Amino acid sequence: MNEETHERLKSIKQSFRLMMNGVAAQSMREKGIVYKINWGVPLPLLKKQAEEIGPDYDLAIELWKEDIRECKILAIMIMPIDRMLPEITDLWMEQTPTQEIAEVAAMYLYQKLEYAPVIAYEWIASDNILYQLCGYNILSRLFSKGLEPNERGINEFLDQAKTALLGDNISIKKAAINSIRHFADFGEEYEQIAKRAMKSLNLQLF
Repeated sequence: MNEETHERLKSIKQSFRLMMNGVAAQSMREKGIVYKINWGVPLPLLKKQAEEIGPDYDLAIELWKEDIRECKILAIMIMPIDRMLPEITDLWMEQTPTQEIAEVAAMYLYQKLEYAPVIAYEWIASDNILYQLCGYNILSRLFSKGLEPNERGINEFLDQAKTALLGDNISIKKAAINSIRHFADFGEEYEQIAKRAMKSLNLQLF
């Protein structure tokens, strides 16, 4: 890490003290969302800070290394899309500590990557809960942006979604249902495909 990046990192970490929300941090702990350090800074404030910093690859890499909630969120928000190589995405996903970070990464970074569909389908087939959650969140975003899957993608997505809905993880179920609803928004034909695929589950999805 060069001196300039080191000083910026130090300054950013100090800034969290001024924005801290102890009530929010305590609430997260009570819900089982545990970080080594969590200042409870609200996402809108972190987003504003990220916009002020601007895209910065070196700083994003260093921020991610910190076991601090706010550092990881800022890293996600300032990472330049064109420099987020697959191997870095793999590493960051492997090191993702909580559901919150997985959801933030899907929203602010992963859905924008050129290879987003590839990782989304790969992750929804994973045994890892955070991978699945992130994958379904990416697909929801891609579907809502009008990116229609091909026939193979449709079959793969609906097969995995059905498996998720048969599981017992509430967060995964919610993410899967949300993605199915976005899929159905492509039109009547897609809605009917989804209904047929999920018919045996007796769920009211639409």
